[in-house]
Amino acid sequence: MKRIEVEEEAERELAESAIYYERRRAGLGREFEAAILEALNTIRETPERRSSRKDGTRRYVMRRFPFIIHYLIMPDCVWIVAFAHASRKPDYWQRRLGSSDQ
Repeated sequence: MKRIEVEEEAERELAESAIYYERRRAGLGREFEAAILEALNTIRETPERRSSRKDGTRRYVMRRFPFIIHYLIMPDCVWIVAFAHASRKPDYWQRRLGSSDQ
């Protein structure tokens, strides 16, 4: 099982989204974070399960929250490129692929 590495900008996205949900309803931010952890565990256990796209990334579509986790399987880790909202700014995170020197 490979370790998970999260892109710095993706970390910020995640934190901002958790704060947003917590402001909407007390406890919802924690529920969002728990759903993210569950998704990351699934990705860690079976990263190859999702098919590779043209750019080499794979996508994990979350169920409860409208987010897609974009990731790359690297030689020594699974690199999380983005925690992207499913209906906002599609593919904005693509520029991060140039910094995949993980």
